Amino acid sequence: MTLAKEKWFPLIVLVLGTLLVVALLYGKPKPEPRPAPDAMPPLVDVIALMPAARVIPLHTQGTVQPRREIDLVTQVAGQVQVVATDFAAGGFFAGDETLVQIDRADYEIELISAKAKVADARQILAMEEGRARQAKREWRELGDKEANALFLRSPQVASAQAKLLAAEGDERRAQLNLSRTKISAPYAGRIRETYVDVGQYVTPGTKIARVYATDKVEVRLPLTDRQLGLLHLPINYSDTHESTEQVSVILHGVFGGTAWQWPAQIVRTDASIDVQTRLMYAVAEVENPFARDETSSRPPLNIGQFVQAEIDSVLLPNVALVPRIALQVNNQVWLVDNKDIMSLMSVKVLQVDGTTAAIQADFPAESRLVVSPVTVAVDGIKVKTRQNALAEADL
Repeated sequence: MTLAKEKWFPLIVLVLGTLLVVALLYGKPKPEPRPAPDAMPPLVDVIALMPAARVIPLHTQGTVQPRREIDLVTQVAGQVQVVATDFAAGGFFAGDETLVQIDRADYEIELISAKAKVADARQILAMEEGRARQAKREWRELGDKEANALFLRSPQVASAQAKLLAAEGDERRAQLNLSRTKISAPYAGRIRETYVDVGQYVTPGTKIARVYATDKVEVRLPLTDRQLGLLHLPINYSDTHESTEQVSVILHGVFGGTAWQWPAQIVRTDASIDVQTRLMYAVAEVENPFARDETSSRPPLNIGQFVQAEIDSVLLPNVALVPRIALQVNNQVWLVDNKDIMSLMSVKVLQVDGTTAAIQADFPAESRLVVSPVTVAVDGIKVKTRQNALAEADL
């Protein structure tokens, strides 16, 4: 009997275990369906949009150049006798001031000789005119009404008159050559470089110095097509000249480790667009750049100096200053309305300067600008907003 129990005991345990497992599987309560929890709206940083009529500062740069610059050359030959005290690179000179004096002796002798020839020619003409009058009287006494031109000495008088004119022309040429021994510039200016000195022999066409005028200097400023659309620049047509107000410019430069400013005016534009860069160049002029400023210790604006230019645009409506990070691709921005619904809007980018951008559009009232990265970029999504005071303070 004991042996039979040991034989059936494992089978009984197996059956009881199976029944227990089945009871556990079919006897446990079924899960009840529950509604999914609402998804949390994404958090975005926003700032208030404050569009207004604004003047946008446009930035460009250029190099200071002379408005007028020429090479002074000799028109006569001779030895350089005297040069001006400031005849050196960087020296200033007044208009018509003699910079170089060439030896006058030969030209003074030529002038004396030319004057003597004029006197001889006048004497010969007076003699021929007297003989012509005498011939006319003799012809009238003969009673013949028709006189021969040769007998009346008309050709001789005409020849004497021509010789007098030639002699007077030689005299004027001698006077002109004598005056050309004094070499000067047609305007007040500054010497960039000299090529001769005292004792040097020069011939016609020899370069004396390179000089430029000091009444004005100019800076060629490259402008993009977008910047051109924000300015009223002087425009020339073939038949008329459009009358526009000159555009003011502030030039910024560094001299001696200190930043300085010079006022300027845009007076014209170049005749063509640069084919390499596709930029238009506007020319800004500075009046009296080398004159002392009585109100400050500002240095002169030197030729070759690199300057930054700041130009104010025309007054533009509906312009907002925003952080550059708010700009999306294709000139778009994310806006949030008063119901915290986010939408994508296309804008016109007027200027991007460092970390700030100037944009223009018909912004909806009470809209706010998203200034943080958008992870869920879905138009019309509801978001949770957080005011970014730091971004607003940087504008």
